[in-house]
Amino acid sequence: SIETALRTLQAHPGECYFWATHTGAELDLLHVRGRRRIGFEIKRSSSPGLTPSMRIAMKDLHLARLLVVHAGHERYPLARNVEAVPLGMLAGAL
Repeated sequence: SIETALRTLQAHPGECYFWATHTGAELDLLHVRGRRRIGFEIKRSSSPGLTPSMRIAMKDLHLARLLVVHAGHERYPLARNVEAVPLGMLAGAL
């Protein structure tokens, strides 16, 4: 969940954003600390895949990483710097 990500990051309110474009691309959580940007997408699916919205976020926001937090049990890469991570493994992924 977004709350879990925020606690794990020890994020301050001014470091966290929801991001969306007028064309419909969105990111559930954008964490910015200094120049480092990490995106989080929260999925109910147990085996999420890479979406066009994720590709747009990576490109437009120049993300260092994008973590797709999901309900499954496996951690696996989706693309360069994009990883599917079970909620229970989120702390180890950061």
